[in-house]
Amino acid sequence: MELDPDDVFRDDDEESDNEFYQEHEATKEYVVYLVDASPKMFSTTCPAEDQTDETHFHIAVSCIAQSLKTQIINRLYDEVAICFFNTRKKKNLQDLNAVFVFNVAEREQLDRPTARFIKEFDHIEESFEKEIGSQYGIVSGSRENSLYNALWVAQGLLRKGSSKTADKRILLFTNEDDPFGSIKGAAKNDMTRTTMQRAKDAQDLGISIELLPLSPPDEEFKVSHFYADMIGLEGDDLALFMPSAGQKLEDMKDQLRKRMFSKRIVKRISFIIANGLSIELNTYALIRPTVPGAITWLDSVTNHPLKTERSFICADTGALMQEPAKRFQPYKGENIKFSVQELSEIKRVSTGHLRLHGFKPLSYLKDYHNLRPSTFVFPSDKEVVGSTCTFIALHRSMLRLKRFAVAFYGNPSNPRLVALVAQDEIVRAGGQVEPPGMHMIYLPYSDDIRPVEELHSDTDAVPRASDDEVKKAAALMKRIDLKDFSVCQFANPSLQRHYAVLQALALEEDDMPEIKDETVPDEEGMARPGVVKAIEEFKLSVYGDNYDEEGDVKVSEASRKRKAATENAAKECANYDWADLADKGKLKEMTVQELKLYLMAHNLSTTGRKETLISRILTHMGK
Repeated sequence: MELDPDDVFRDDDEESDNEFYQEHEATKEYVVYLVDASPKMFSTTCPAEDQTDETHFHIAVSCIAQSLKTQIINRLYDEVAICFFNTRKKKNLQDLNAVFVFNVAEREQLDRPTARFIKEFDHIEESFEKEIGSQYGIVSGSRENSLYNALWVAQGLLRKGSSKTADKRILLFTNEDDPFGSIKGAAKNDMTRTTMQRAKDAQDLGISIELLPLSPPDEEFKVSHFYADMIGLEGDDLALFMPSAGQKLEDMKDQLRKRMFSKRIVKRISFIIANGLSIELNTYALIRPTVPGAITWLDSVTNHPLKTERSFICADTGALMQEPAKRFQPYKGENIKFSVQELSEIKRVSTGHLRLHGFKPLSYLKDYHNLRPSTFVFPSDKEVVGSTCTFIALHRSMLRLKRFAVAFYGNPSNPRLVALVAQDEIVRAGGQVEPPGMHMIYLPYSDDIRPVEELHSDTDAVPRASDDEVKKAAALMKRIDLKDFSVCQFANPSLQRHYAVLQALALEEDDMPEIKDETVPDEEGMARPGVVKAIEEFKLSVYGDNYDEEGDVKVSEASRKRKAATENAAKECANYDWADLADKGKLKEMTVQELKLYLMAHNLSTTGRKETLISRILTHMGK
C-alpha cells in the first residue's frame, strides 16, 4: 500500500509540543469532598453579599458546585466524589454509619463530573433533610465516630488508580474545630488516637488531607484543638493557616480555587549531567494560552463519545485486512520497504532525555532567543534519590558564576538545544513570590532568526516625533499605566461566553450567566481629570489646534485599492444583462471572474465555489 511520504515518516506523537497545552491522564487528580452535615452546619450563618444570612452548609455546597462547573471545563480527566458525614442515613460501600456518598445513576462513586451529577447536586439542599438527614455523629456515651468513618470511606474511594500517576486529595469542610469536644476521659483519647491513625494511614498511601474551615462572624476556628495534628500543621504554618474571624463566602471560594488550581507536573524527564550521573526533574508549564476544548463526536442516540477506527480492505476480494507490517516509499522507480521498527529507529533522533552539553555566560543569552514559553524544571527524589542535592549544587554554582547551562532536549520529531537559566527564590513578607528552580528556554535554529526588515518611505523625509510630542506621549502613558499588571488579571471574554453557553445548555439553565468583559476600557478611569488633561495635551501637541477628529480621516492604500477595484467592477458589470442571463440559465456558462464582477459591484462576498457565487447572485436578484 502506497502512503504519502509525509505520512510514512510522520512521528506517532507528532505535534507533541501540545503536551503543555493539554490535560493528560498522567496528571489527573482524584478528589473527595468531605462535607460535615451536622446540625451546627445548618444553624450557623454568615452574612452574604446581598446582606442575607447563609448557612455554612450552603457555603460549602455552593463552593463545591462552582468548583465542579469549573473543573468540567479546565480539568477534563479529574475524577471527584462527594461524601457527607454526620448524616442520619448511610450510603457507602463499607456500610458505615453516618456517612452518605452522593451520586447519580450511571456513574461510579469516584468518576468525572457529569451534567446530571452537577444539576442534582445544585438542588441537594432542597431535599437534603428528607433524603439524607442531619445528626451529630459523635456524641457522649456512644462509640460511633463519624469522622473516622468518613476518612475510611474517602480512603476507600481513592483506592482507584496509582499515586504515581494521579494526585489524591481529600478536601474537608467543617465548622467544628473540636469534633470530640463533647466526649471526656479515655473515650475521647481513644477516638482521637484512632482518627489520627486513620488520617496517617491515608497520608502514607499518598493521599493529602486539606482542611477548609468555616467560622461564625464572632468566633475563630481554632485549628490547634484537633485538626493541626491531623493534617500536620505546626509553627509558622499553623499561624498562617488560622482563618480570619469574619470569613465570607468569597474568601471560601478563593481558598478552594487556590487549593484546586495547583501546579501540575507536565512531564518527568531525566537530566543526564555526565556519564553515569543523571537526576530526575519535573517540568511545569507556567503560562500557556487557554483555548476551547477539542471537539468530541457523540452518538446521536446514546450521547456517548464515538471512537474512530481504521480498517484496510482488500481491493480484490473486499475482505478486511490487518494493517500491513511493512510500508514502502517509491524512489527512482523502486519501492523501498520499511518495517514499523525501522521507521521508529529512523525517526528516533533523541531519547527524550535532557543531556548537559556545557555552560555559557548569561550575557550570551539574548531576548530574541526565547521563541516560545519556557518550561520550569524542579528536582524530584521520587524515582532517583539524591536528585535534589545534585540539583541544588548545580543551581547555586550557576547563580554564583552567572552562567546558564546548554543542553540537548526534545522528542523524536522536534529535538532542540535548550538553555537552563537558574532562578533564585524570592521571599517577601507575605511568603514565597518566586520558587527556586530553572527555566528551560528553547533556543532557536539559525533559520528561526531573520534580519529585521525596515519599511522605508517613498520620500526621503521620514516623519519623526518632536521632543514635545514624545514628552506628552510619555505623560499620557504614565497616567494610564496599569500598576502591577499581570495577564492573569483578565479573563478571555470570548472563552467565558463560550463556556457559559455550554454550561447553560448542559445544565438546562433558563438564564444565561452574565459575562463581564474585563478587557473593555475603563470609562470611569479614563474620565478622571488628570487623564483627560493628558489626552488633550497629547492631541494638541501632535495634531494642533485646528484638528478635526471626524473629518480628518486618512484612507489607507488598501482602502483606495479596494475602492478602485469596486468602481472598475461596476463599469464592467454594466456590459452584461444579468437579469436575462439568470432567466435563461446562462450564468453557469460564465467564468468565475465574470461572476465576481457582479458581486464586487454590489459589495457582496466573492468567496466560495462557482455554484456558491451563482447562488449568491440569484439570491441578490430575488430569483
